[in-house]
Amino acid sequence: MSNFTTVTEFLLMGFSDVRELQILYSFLLFLIYSAGLMGNLLIVIITTFDRRLHTPMYFFLRNLAMVDACYLSITVPQASVNSLVNNRTISVTGCAAQVFLVLFMAYVEVTLLTIMARDRYVAICHPLHYPVIMSPRVCMQMTLTCLLTGLVYAAFHTGYTFRLSFCHSNVVHQFFCDIPSLLRISCSDTFSNNLSLLASALLVGVGCYAFITASYVRIFSTVLKFPVKEDQKKAFSTCIPHITVVSLFVISATYVYSQPPSDSESLKDIIPSVFYTVIPPFLNPIIYSLRNKQIKDAMRILIKRIIFLMK
Repeated sequence: MSNFTTVTEFLLMGFSDVRELQILYSFLLFLIYSAGLMGNLLIVIITTFDRRLHTPMYFFLRNLAMVDACYLSITVPQASVNSLVNNRTISVTGCAAQVFLVLFMAYVEVTLLTIMARDRYVAICHPLHYPVIMSPRVCMQMTLTCLLTGLVYAAFHTGYTFRLSFCHSNVVHQFFCDIPSLLRISCSDTFSNNLSLLASALLVGVGCYAFITASYVRIFSTVLKFPVKEDQKKAFSTCIPHITVVSLFVISATYVYSQPPSDSESLKDIIPSVFYTVIPPFLNPIIYSLRNKQIKDAMRILIKRIIFLMK
């Protein structure tokens, strides 16, 4: 007779055990989610209805905004509700779905950011060939490749994780279900899981980040040769926010997924995950809207149209 019982549900880690702080965190998460969701949906609407923004750069920005809106919706609303009602339980099926969706959205996010870096590289370093290299067909093919490979990536790691048995504990040391936290509480041999997780984190995360860094090194070297300072300023204002968000996302995600197993339970487990699941999708619409003249102009036009229709 087995001396353990199989886990049928998991308990997620809370941000605090103090009731007042739980309510505060719930309110903060709700504000972050609302602002991030509205900002990303606004970018989707603007880049869809303004024909001047029907270019490869804004095509990828629109896709990124849709991914970010979904990415935020996977973890933040549930974390906010859990903190408010002080209920941390999640079913095994719900946990598996969350793992799959987080992996899928994270993969698509980092690959889209990589494609956006290539788009900026071609636009700045090879402007005459830009319409051919980044044609609508090529843009659509690259986006579909991101989505399809993301599905395979997420399905593999989710299936490979939930083939394991969970019997040591049902407490996930994270505010959402993620693979590193699940591997800590598995009573099966997780060596191959840790190895595949580390390999994929290095291949996808570090590989994409290396490609993005190389693209921006060539971009900056080209920009510095521009004779007009205003052109340099415009190029830097577009590229620097992008590389900042990419760095935050990739470094924090790679850190979380390359950490060795640990039995500790503290906020140190949560904070790095916030930096790759919450902060980038929340900041992207702020960065791309407040620092982008075309987006701001399109936003003013949209607001004027709405006001006109309401009269």
